[in-house]
Amino acid sequence: MGISQENGRSGAWRVTVRARGRGAGLPPGGPSRPAGRPLARRQDLRIHGTPGKISCIDGSGRTRWTASCSGVPNAAHISGGRVLVTTDSLAYTAWGNLGPAALLDLADGSRVAELRGARGAALGGGRFVLGLEGYDAFDTWAYDRDGTLYDSWRSYGHYVVGTGIRVVETDRNIPTSSRVVRLLPGGTVERGPSLCDPQTPEPLVLTDGTVLVLDAGVLRAVGRRLEDTVLAELQAIDPEEAWRYHGSLHRAGDDITATITEQHPDQPGKYGYRTWTLTLHQGG
Repeated sequence: MGISQENGRSGAWRVTVRARGRGAGLPPGGPSRPAGRPLARRQDLRIHGTPGKISCIDGSGRTRWTASCSGVPNAAHISGGRVLVTTDSLAYTAWGNLGPAALLDLADGSRVAELRGARGAALGGGRFVLGLEGYDAFDTWAYDRDGTLYDSWRSYGHYVVGTGIRVVETDRNIPTSSRVVRLLPGGTVERGPSLCDPQTPEPLVLTDGTVLVLDAGVLRAVGRRLEDTVLAELQAIDPEEAWRYHGSLHRAGDDITATITEQHPDQPGKYGYRTWTLTLHQGG
């Protein structure tokens, strides 16, 4: 997903581990979207999605428009009078559950273009980035407000957008070649610190632009200049076994909860998890 950011340095943060926990099975709760929560909002407009339909609702609860789609909307991004909606397909395909990405006019829901990609992020002026990984694809494409391609990069992952575009890459390869990178004009990729986890979870972005990454059991801070600091070594994970682990980060105020779920090596349906509650401190 795309996450907004501001300028900053990773060295400005540290954490204290306040509590630890563990349990059997899958962790309670999860990242699923609460019922009725919009996919995106801009001022008094909210974008909602249900199977086969995208809706724009204003602050009074009035439906401004609806648009049909061939999948299940899973995320939306708004920029300059345009909205980009990524979807899951209704049927399993060669690309798994990947559905089309719809670029719509925010004013009336009319279709501007149909694109392909799994994750997107909003840039300014009705522009977007859209990315895809799998088979020979490991790419990010930049589109203008008319859906015209104007730049592309050999990189894909979680997008952090602000004064530039950073990517916490997720290549799903073991050993992984993923890094935290910056996308520069003309298809140039500025490579930052290497990652150990081929499927790092969605990062957290702090107010100064520092990106917190849970990387194979290590909580790392990556600044806007791609400088890298280890904040906490939570769990030792063999990079060759990284496929058995799935992490997540959640923030509430100055508290961060890191969760690592482990799949049993010999029993695919058996899981356990560990949690850490950390307090975030600004300043060295």
